[in-house]
Amino acid sequence: MSSVNVVRLAPHHREAWERLYAGYAAFYKVEQTPEMRARVWGWIMDPAHEVKALVAENESRAVLGLAHYRPFARPLSASVGGYLDDLFVDPAARGQRVADALIDAVAEEGRQRGWTVIRWITADDNYRGRGVYDRMATRTMWITYDRKLG
Repeated sequence: MSSVNVVRLAPHHREAWERLYAGYAAFYKVEQTPEMRARVWGWIMDPAHEVKALVAENESRAVLGLAHYRPFARPLSASVGGYLDDLFVDPAARGQRVADALIDAVAEEGRQRGWTVIRWITADDNYRGRGVYDRMATRTMWITYDRKLG
């Protein structure tokens, strides 16, 4: 197993990030265009935007995985949590605890920001991912709904 270092996404990561983010979209069978990736990249690179990103690198600085996250208000508890929007590990790097390192790094960011929880969703049939998540977090009883707009 190689060592994993998690760092903030930086401009020199663009090509690797694009490859991984396209892989993430393909995994979930979501159509994603280069223009859509450019928009998300712009959000992440904008210091004023809420979406932030981390990448996991090996000792050669090859990018192995990504995590996108942001704060979210929790009115019922009068607190702020962190939402892990996207987590993806290069299939060639799976089994090396890359996802663990990324989740731990988002959790550390949350502790530094005073967040009370890190929350995320995954597909019911993402069995490999769920194995990691079951080890690292508590599955909740909440069911998610989406209502399309427009």
